Amino acid sequence: MAELLLEKGYAVSGLVRDPGSLGSAEHLRGQIELVEGDLLVPDTLHAAIERLRPREVYHLAAPSFVPDSWERPRETMRAIVGSSAAILEAVRAIDDGTRVFVASSGSIFGEAPESPQREDTPCRPTTPYAVAKLAAHQLLGLLRERDGLHASSGIAFNHESERRPEQFVTRRITRGAAAIKLGLQEDLSLGSLDAIRDWCFAGDVVEGAWLMLQRDQPGDYVLASGRPHTVAELASTAFACVGLDAERYLRVDGARVRAAEGTPNVGDPTRAHEQLGWHPRVSFEELVARMVEADLRALSEAPHPA
Repeated sequence: MAELLLEKGYAVSGLVRDPGSLGSAEHLRGQIELVEGDLLVPDTLHAAIERLRPREVYHLAAPSFVPDSWERPRETMRAIVGSSAAILEAVRAIDDGTRVFVASSGSIFGEAPESPQREDTPCRPTTPYAVAKLAAHQLLGLLRERDGLHASSGIAFNHESERRPEQFVTRRITRGAAAIKLGLQEDLSLGSLDAIRDWCFAGDVVEGAWLMLQRDQPGDYVLASGRPHTVAELASTAFACVGLDAERYLRVDGARVRAAEGTPNVGDPTRAHEQLGWHPRVSFEELVARMVEADLRALSEAPHPA
């Protein structure tokens, strides 16, 4: 998001818990203003908005590893709902002309009665993370309607890049394919190979977020490819990138297998196509290839024990 805004000539400020470490944004140090704050301390969010008086606010931060939400449901609710509420309250009090984007999630639909899911599809979330995301999404809609805020919710389905942390299945797969190709690993253990997801490139999704705030009227938009793929397909694509047959190396780990999902989690981006002119530019195959290539480079350059 910061890269996109800098390319468009914005002066960008970013909220950080620890300015000593910017993670995957370290290469932007010096190009963005760093402001200390914490999602679990709402006053810091209010203070940041009051000092900066931004024209646009992009709220993407949240705990993102869904299984952790079962272990810490209270913290998950505070971080996701509390931070969204604090930002919206601050904008309403300081400058209600500020435009706000809040990242929602395709997981809010859960066991929805239909697939693909649209903006008006009934939501039946199945995890504490999804419940929190739905609460924040609905709160935004209420405050937008009541107070006239220019606040938009991006219902983003799975979006990936080479910066994805390794605990996520997509990165486990691309990293595993690269490691096996380089002789650093013999096989790859995964859970449910038939789980279905709708994967997009993260860079395409943040462009959709920007487009929302350029419209005169705020709204909610599904940001997704609209194309379902299984974990097995992703693995097959990743291993094909390095000239290997995935079936020879995949192992199913029963401890990782989750209960079967009744409704495929696939988004219908028609509204974003028609109203925003938004379309994903990076295909599923291109996305997987760039992740594998990044992992090949990283593993090739890393020191290995003799």
